[in-house]
Formats: sequence, structure tokens, C-alpha cells
Amino acid sequence: MIQSNPVAARKLGALAALAFPLLAFGAPLSTSDYSVEKERVATDYQSARSKCSQLAGAGRTLCFVEAKTVERKAMADAEARYRGTDSARVQATIEWAEADFDLAKAKCDARAGNDRDVCIKEAKAAEVRTKAEAIANEKIATIRRDTRDDVRAAEYDVAIEKCDALAGAPKDRCVADAKANYRK
Repeated sequence: MIQSNPVAARKLGALAALAFPLLAFGAPLSTSDYSVEKERVATDYQSARSKCSQLAGAGRTLCFVEAKTVERKAMADAEARYRGTDSARVQATIEWAEADFDLAKAKCDARAGNDRDVCIKEAKAAEVRTKAEAIANEKIATIRRDTRDDVRAAEYDVAIEKCDALAGAPKDRCVADAKANYRK
């Protein structure tokens, strides 16, 4: 029988929440759609803040942090979708990780002593891990693109070299085919 482990469940939930931004980016936004999205995010944020004003004490503070977290993530997502680049998606993932850390830190403030310290360290570790993975994934994607380009260039050179054995119209067709196949 598997026993429930609340610490493991909390860690798993935090990891899932931090991993989500890697997959969350939707279709690209046009300039007008981006403006509309920014206005929607600002309106949603103001609405959430007004709801927080009705609360008091630590609940109010946490509510404000949660509202700000949602706003930061939505703005980062909109910016990444508008720019549509790998680096924009990495930057958005980093923004998500920082927002999640700020929220986790606010939640940890409700605890005391070592429990609070451990909570903050776990949140910081999750933030660092997410940022590092995002940066590493971007570097890996860049290396794969560069490698793919180098391989295609080498294969094109081989195809052209094979054409050199021919003469006249067959050579011209061979070269044209090679250029078409390797988009040169």
C-alpha cells in the first residue's frame, strides 16, 4: 500500500506548476491582439486586486501576491507569443519561475522557524532548476539547429560533387535537383 507523502506531493505540485510554462505558449499574437491581451491582463489584475481589498491581514497580502503572480505570468506569456522567438519563450519561463517563487515565498511567510526556512529553500531550488532547464533547453535547440545546418551543407556538397562526374544536360539537372533538395 502506497502512503501519502504531503512533502512529496507539494514538491511534485510545485514542479508541475513550474514546468507548465514550457508548454503553455499558444499561437503567435499580432500587434493588435497583443495590445488587446495586455489590456485584458491589466483589467483582470485590477479586478483581482479589488477583490483582495475586501480581505484583511495575511490573507489580503497573499491575495495581492497571487493577483500579481497571475498578472506577471499572463504578461510574460503574451510577450513571448507576440515576439515568437525561442529567447522570448525562455524569458517568459524565467518570469514564470520568478513569479512562482515570489508566491511561494509569500505562502512560506505564514510558517515559522525552520519550517519557513525549508519552505523558502525548496521554492528557491525549484526556481533555480526551472531557470537552468529553460536556458539549457534553449542552448540545446540552438546547437541542434546549427548541427542540422552543417549536416545539410555537407550533404549538399556531396550531391554537387556527384554531379561533377556528369556533363551537359544531365549535370545541369543533377545540380538543379541538388539545389532544390537542399534549398540552395
